[in-house]
Amino acid sequence: MNTVIKHGMVEVRGSGMGFAQEITAGRHRLFADEPVSAGGTDTGPDPYGLLLAALGACTSMTVALYARRQNWALDEVVVRLTHSKIHAEDGQHFETRHSMLDSIEREIVLHGKLVDEQRAKLMQIADRCPVYRTLTSEIRIVTRPGQSA
Repeated sequence: MNTVIKHGMVEVRGSGMGFAQEITAGRHRLFADEPVSAGGTDTGPDPYGLLLAALGACTSMTVALYARRQNWALDEVVVRLTHSKIHAEDGQHFETRHSMLDSIEREIVLHGKLVDEQRAKLMQIADRCPVYRTLTSEIRIVTRPGQSA
């Protein structure tokens, strides 16, 4: 069944037999899976890879947009991200209800003829990216049953 997916909506379909998922976001299709070592078929990034990709893409877009608006000589933005779990005691400056805390490391490389003040401002602007703000805010997820065919 081909359903038209409206802008702003994402549909994920997967077989009950494995981890491979087909994702439709508007008119775009992509895939998610788990690596072979975790029982998947490695047909796409794992869910955390997609989460990091969303944060990295939003970071890069936000920084580049700001630089363009300022007419700064930013040629390229490279964002590298990793996700890990750390013990809550290791990150004592974080408040958490759980013993394990999610940690995302984000490295931002700015290529171009920028002065130190511009680089510093762009690093601040990175935290204004909407996905960063969502991930660092309190999130409410509402789950409801859907209609089966």
